Amino acid sequence: MEIVDFAPEHGGAFKALNEAWIAKYFVLEAKDREVLDDPDGKIIAKGGKIFMALEAGHAVGCAALIAMPDGGYEVAKMTVSEDLRGSGLGRRLMQACIDAARAERAPRLYLETNSSLAPALGLYRAMGFRDLAPAETPYARADVFMELRL
Repeated sequence: MEIVDFAPEHGGAFKALNEAWIAKYFVLEAKDREVLDDPDGKIIAKGGKIFMALEAGHAVGCAALIAMPDGGYEVAKMTVSEDLRGSGLGRRLMQACIDAARAERAPRLYLETNSSLAPALGLYRAMGFRDLAPAETPYARADVFMELRL
């Protein structure tokens, strides 16, 4: 298993991995489609990063860092193939996000999630994220807001 930087050939897998988990628990929203249809333009070209987890050359997980106006990054579109959940891969992807943000001297990582995603919330809290007050968001499903000060 390796975690690599996003390349254009990963676009389809990035989209498929995210559509699968979102559709399982929620409804794909307009903001999801906007980002998943153009990860290069909506994330990479705007100063963000995407990490892909590969196993035998196949994408099995991903996580994105979306550049924020304050110099921080929003952790977004993080998912792991269903058969690898609980394997520690999510932790490895989050650590890649933290390491990349620290290397860029970002002040913080921010994320939005849903209170029904207990394993994800447990991971975020275990890695040092703290709850924030609710914020304005384009996602109807987002009801938990967190940050990690770096």
